[in-house]
Amino acid sequence: MTHDTDTAQSGKKIKKTAAQERELRLKAALKSNMGRRKAQARARVSTDDDAQDITNEKKD
Repeated sequence: MTHDTDTAQSGKKIKKTAAQERELRLKAALKSNMGRRKAQARARVSTDDDAQDITNEKKD
């Protein structure tokens, strides 16, 4: 199974197999997921810091 697709760089048509298209989709999905996970981790760290600040204020 092949599909014609335009390339942005050369403007020529190239053939991509289903496996190549799948690989590109998986790569894009992985990049998106990693970005989301990093954002969640950053949010957790900032939330933990806020919680520690509140705890320290109560002790004073």
